Amino acid sequence: MIRSAAAPAAARLARAAGWAVLLLVLGCGRGMFHVPAQDSVQPPPEIVLGFHDRADAFYQRLILRRFNALETFKDPFLRQHFQTVDRFFDYYASLATEFDQANIEKSRPLRAQVQEFVFDSPTTARVLIRFEGDDDRPLRPTTVSLVRVDRWERVEQSWWVSPGKL
Repeated sequence: MIRSAAAPAAARLARAAGWAVLLLVLGCGRGMFHVPAQDSVQPPPEIVLGFHDRADAFYQRLILRRFNALETFKDPFLRQHFQTVDRFFDYYASLATEFDQANIEKSRPLRAQVQEFVFDSPTTARVLIRFEGDDDRPLRPTTVSLVRVDRWERVEQSWWVSPGKL
């Protein structure tokens, strides 16, 4: 039997394509690939980058804090992401309640991961964020998670967290 040089190349190509499809399917199951919402818009890059930098700094600071502690409540860095003190109070109360209901130990998440952000308009965005922490219930040495959507608004060239009321 005579084999051509094209046969091994075709087999390698078929194997590579098979692996690519497998990785694509596995990646989609883990959320690696994301299809944006149908009603989302694409603002100019400078708006997206400004939003990303501000939101990332906010969520990175949150992860360093125990949320039901006075030092967090008085943290000026966190407060500067809200247009008014009342908006900060609404957000703080809502998130502290959700951490408690999710049984996150000491209301201190260990990790926060932004799963998606979607621009509804050039001046409003939604952030889907997942918090994970140790389970504070007895005899449950696992982690628990909380997924929530935060709304941000751009007013006078700055992005602000815009919480809903409890």
